Amino acid sequence: RRPTGLTSMSSSGGPGSPYTSLAISQPAEFITHVELNRPEKRNAMNKAFWSEMVDCFNAIAGDPDCRVVVVSGAGKLFTAGIDLMDMASDVLQPEGDDMARTSWNMRRIIAKYQDTFSVIEKCPKPVVVAVHGACVGGGVDLITACDIRLCTQDAWFQVKEVDIGLAADVGTLQRLPKVIGSRSLVNELALTARKMYADEAKSSGLVSRVFADKEAMLAGALEIAGEIAGRSPVAVQGTKVNLIYSRDHSVAEGLDYMATWNMSMLQTADVMKSAQASMEKKSPKSIVFSKL
Repeated sequence: RRPTGLTSMSSSGGPGSPYTSLAISQPAEFITHVELNRPEKRNAMNKAFWSEMVDCFNAIAGDPDCRVVVVSGAGKLFTAGIDLMDMASDVLQPEGDDMARTSWNMRRIIAKYQDTFSVIEKCPKPVVVAVHGACVGGGVDLITACDIRLCTQDAWFQVKEVDIGLAADVGTLQRLPKVIGSRSLVNELALTARKMYADEAKSSGLVSRVFADKEAMLAGALEIAGEIAGRSPVAVQGTKVNLIYSRDHSVAEGLDYMATWNMSMLQTADVMKSAQASMEKKSPKSIVFSKL
């Protein structure tokens, strides 16, 4: 029996779960909920987290029973960012017989950590992230790789890396400028590590909606996810893939890619089913689409 809402988790972080830092559940048909699940450690990102996110989103990408993902954090806040105590050996003491080999190993480590959030973007299923309380350091890297960002009124965001002596290296500096229109604001946040609160996050475009509390936000996230899950997965996944492609290419290149994409993707029963439902004044959610 599936839980009826996002707040009633069939937590997969327990015995028999492949994950120790995440809890996975299916709160409604075609919706997967991924919860950062180390509340006693403020959902700090330990070694297990960095590899489990990759395994989790690779599995979701190929799961025909998932059409959309909701990401949130268990406990009092979304995430405190990287777990420095757990990660210190990797980051501060890379192995190598000389500087070249040490640097080569360090580059490999950083690239592996970058994959942890790039896998969210590469997953063709749209990802709705719901942030409450603090979203610090690696949390910003995570949310900028998601497709729709929501937060609570008490949420705050901090590009923390300069405070601990490094430039953010797993996505924030590359994705945040694509998310927020103001390059000046991006630079200010990244260079000063100041906190940005919910109202400014909304006005700057980092989040699209702000909710009174976590319960309302999770309900809102589930509602948005339900709308997405009710549409053709061919249409939805093609839309995500092409939105990301067009972000990183010229308009002409994006249009060419889109034409090549849809020359095959238009040849689907989903188009006729959706058109018929529209003519009959029925919701797309009433249509039974084949799994993808």
